[in-house]
Amino acid sequence: MNSSAFIRKNFRLTVLASVVALGAFGASSSFAASATTNVSSTVIEPIAITKSADLVFGKFAPGAGGSVTVDTAGTRSATGAILSTVGSSPTAAKFDVTGDNDATYSITWGGVTELTDSESTETMALTKISDLTAGGATTGEVDAGVLSATGAQSIYLGGTLTVGGTQAAGTYTGDVTATVEYN
Repeated sequence: MNSSAFIRKNFRLTVLASVVALGAFGASSSFAASATTNVSSTVIEPIAITKSADLVFGKFAPGAGGSVTVDTAGTRSATGAILSTVGSSPTAAKFDVTGDNDATYSITWGGVTELTDSESTETMALTKISDLTAGGATTGEVDAGVLSATGAQSIYLGGTLTVGGTQAAGTYTGDVTATVEYN
């Protein structure tokens, strides 16, 4: 066979193979499928917290020493210390939380574990007590909550002070911080 006939034959075979390959692989769109998705997003209201009442233990004398407790409903009691009713209005602290309806959130407590008298630098240990209902809790700390259907909830903070028998007279202060975050 002469070389030009051989080249033509090979050319035809190459073209035929290319057409077959194009038909098999190039026509793959007949095997393709597609779908479309709708993309959406909802931005929720940021969680917020505000203080609406301070934790106030009121006036008392050390007596033999012991403790003074303000429960989460604002009721005060003492063991060993002597409570004064003159010019004393004990209250539980109240924090109001707002955000997305029915959302869950965590609560982290920070701040002092003792109150300090700025004049004498004496201290009294503080144990925090908290709940979500102002139910008069005298122990424990709440660490989570669920916002209502209207996106609100309150946190109530009481506490117990450890009072020494020789506790110096003065005004003892400190700050407690409640931090809330969506779960």
